[in-house]
Amino acid sequence: MRGFWGDSLFYGAGVSLLAYEVGLLLRRKFQLAVLNPLLIAAACVIGINALLGVDYPGYNAGGQYLSYLLTPATVCLAVPLYEQLSLLRKNLAAVLCGLAAGVLASMVGVLGCALAFGLDHQLYVTLLPKSITTAIGMGVSDELGGIVTITVASIVVTGILGSVIAEGVFALFRIQEPVARGLALGNASHAIGTAKAMEMGQVEGAMSSLAVAVAGLVTVVTASAFAQFL
Repeated sequence: MRGFWGDSLFYGAGVSLLAYEVGLLLRRKFQLAVLNPLLIAAACVIGINALLGVDYPGYNAGGQYLSYLLTPATVCLAVPLYEQLSLLRKNLAAVLCGLAAGVLASMVGVLGCALAFGLDHQLYVTLLPKSITTAIGMGVSDELGGIVTITVASIVVTGILGSVIAEGVFALFRIQEPVARGLALGNASHAIGTAKAMEMGQVEGAMSSLAVAVAGLVTVVTASAFAQFL
């Protein structure tokens, strides 16, 4: 059932924005990595929809308008990168190697998991774009014959998980170089990781923005090749 509120055209967008603001407030108050605003927002939206009896089509009637902003938001990530062009030129070789290693690690990891858990071809290609931004990953999944909704879920989970554990991983392996930290976050956790990288510093944010764009484009090409392995 859509429910009374589900009939409102802007219900989905309004609830999503309100829930995200709640997530931001909790994050600022408690300063805990696990209180990721997107994770809190998702939990709040699910709870509100369940409480009001609104089904997904009813929620998505208005929520879909937020999806239209994904592509321009991704393009805007070029701004912090432009501000760090000199640093990019200085570390170009290391940056390119890091990006290539990140994309290959993601692809090989998905292939290994698919073989280990006996996933069929459709589920395998569904998970291949898990580490790139949603705007690109949805198209890759659809082109390869994957299940787009599951792809979106895997992208969101990957981004949130990467954002939550990033600081702990960096501390564990003593990764202090801002360029390396930014590339790792953008390559593994796309736009959600980039938001975390921007909290860490300007260099981290710029390098993560670069990783989101380049990793997305490289994945578009390599995913088609890796799709033939299973």
